[in-house]
Amino acid sequence: MSEETAINDIATVLDKVGQLEQEIGRAVIGQKQVIRDTVAALLAGGHVLVEGVPGLGKTLLVRSLAAGVGGVFNRVQFTPDLMPGDISGHIMFDMKSESFRVRKGPVFCNFLLADEINRAPAKTQSAMLEVMQEQQVTIEGQSFQLKLPFLVLATQNPIEQEGTYPLPQAQLDRFLLKVFIDFPSEEEENRMIAQVTNKHVGDRLDVTAVRQVLQPQEIAALQHYTAQLVMDEQIIAYAVRIARTTREWNGIENGCGPRGGISLLRAARANAVLEGRDFVTPDDIKSMALPALRHRIKLSADLEIEGYTPDDVLGDILLNVQAPRL
Repeated sequence: MSEETAINDIATVLDKVGQLEQEIGRAVIGQKQVIRDTVAALLAGGHVLVEGVPGLGKTLLVRSLAAGVGGVFNRVQFTPDLMPGDISGHIMFDMKSESFRVRKGPVFCNFLLADEINRAPAKTQSAMLEVMQEQQVTIEGQSFQLKLPFLVLATQNPIEQEGTYPLPQAQLDRFLLKVFIDFPSEEEENRMIAQVTNKHVGDRLDVTAVRQVLQPQEIAALQHYTAQLVMDEQIIAYAVRIARTTREWNGIENGCGPRGGISLLRAARANAVLEGRDFVTPDDIKSMALPALRHRIKLSADLEIEGYTPDDVLGDILLNVQAPRL
């Protein structure tokens, strides 16, 4: 990392991420927790799975994030007939040069919105798995590295399951966070509708109010600073105890693996930065436990029939796993 982009103090980091959150909030009315979690994932260098009904601003969120950072934004609408080459790219014959050349797909960007990712067939999902985990694309045996930062924000619709392919656990595990985007309050919905309809034709997403406050290369510096945060051994042990408890808890059919504990600690470091601290506390672990772990556990059929959710069970686990006193 160059000295020009190095960041060494929490005040500078807090100022930069604070500006980014504020700019995203100019376009995305309400949804403060969703914005906070998305920025946390960006700091931690992880991907986000967003679940919510249509029309709540998922696309606008990613467009606003890209506008605030100055990165390249692409959107892919996943459908049952989408092929791996449609997202990663393919080899094509150029008639003018009479030679084969690589046509890169939409994943070659900084911010990728994978809309309704659970509508894609298994082959396409496996291609996304390589992109998310390795941050590279293989086309006809040739590997291409993606430019950083690279963030996948995938959405899935919880109310229409016909024609969907449930995401395999291996792919769910690659998402750092799973967040829920809910309906806005009445006051926020009034502001949103007034903003969208004021002197605008149609309902085209407008991010012109979002100023660019960061450069893509600055994201790497922010991520590097976040990764250097101090974590006491007791904090690490606390995250491990929570993850291990999910494997033994009555009513959980499948608990989270070691990647769950790793993701929880990465998310907790980002939360500490957003709270203006250069060290991680047990409260950071508690704050990020639900978004970091809710998609990594599977409840038993009995609990699901009774109406329990992963959040309910994780809440009970947090109450029963003793937090360290630092």
